[in-house]
Amino acid sequence: MASHHHLPATAETVHWGYWDAARAPVLHIASGDTVTIDTLSGEPEDLHPDAALLLPEHRAVLAESPRGSGPHLLTGPVHVEGAEPGDVLEVRIHDVTLRQDWGWNIIEPLLGTLPEDFPLSRRLHIPLDRTKRTASLPWGLELPLDPFFGNFGVAPPPQYGRVTSIIPREFGGNLDNKALTAGTTVYFPVFNRGALFSAGDGHAAQGDGEVCLTAIETSLTGTFEFVVRKDLQLRLPRAETATHYIAMGLNEDLDDAARQALRQMIAWITELSGLPAVDAYTLCSIAADLRVTQMVDVNKGVHCMLPKSALPNLLAPA
Repeated sequence: MASHHHLPATAETVHWGYWDAARAPVLHIASGDTVTIDTLSGEPEDLHPDAALLLPEHRAVLAESPRGSGPHLLTGPVHVEGAEPGDVLEVRIHDVTLRQDWGWNIIEPLLGTLPEDFPLSRRLHIPLDRTKRTASLPWGLELPLDPFFGNFGVAPPPQYGRVTSIIPREFGGNLDNKALTAGTTVYFPVFNRGALFSAGDGHAAQGDGEVCLTAIETSLTGTFEFVVRKDLQLRLPRAETATHYIAMGLNEDLDDAARQALRQMIAWITELSGLPAVDAYTLCSIAADLRVTQMVDVNKGVHCMLPKSALPNLLAPA
């Protein structure tokens, strides 16, 4: 019988700014189990000046956790029994909830999409209404929230050693894909025994592109179900919602990221439907959307979204 687990964000469970296959798991679970994972978002300079608004563990985690080369606080890793290199970890996102009543957004010199236009440092603390699921921006806009995890995935190939949490790669990481909300299933290629899943970098709201450098960053809790898939093989993460298939591309060159996402979608269509690749290519041109995921994380992101209604006669599930 499947079990449910809770993984809090503590100095023992959080790794700050890096992914590393050598990091020991902080939780062992079985395939089919669910885990509710608490996360934190914000380095010391990002914290709200009103200490009463901070989560009680946030300062302790920052004080006691070794700082890596990236800014993200990641909770994990979770070892999923039975996962082996070459498998796929299916991650079903059951729920994503806000943990606090504020978020933050920054612009930094030399970073973002237009650093030559905005050579400044600015940090906004933004009130969040967890009941109404809205953010109040300083120029008077009340913005609806749709929270998701910007940075999550499995441990990288062990030969990579310790890598920054900034750059998304084939293991996932800093994908910053706003489509990966509650109700989405994400598939990650596995590179290590146990897969070693971590999550963090909560986003309350973000547009495709994340152009100024960050979204509305905040602390989230997510509930995930993990299933080891031995019947799939992937080179890059992919996802599906109730209505769409989502293939992802990651590259320093935006054109190459788009080509990656498109090739992954063409391959997926042929797997699902048996259509020849040339027909899948045509279908993508007619029915799929290429969206810029993010422009700010060295490897830029493009995701290709195909409505499930475009493939009404599937031969096999995803």
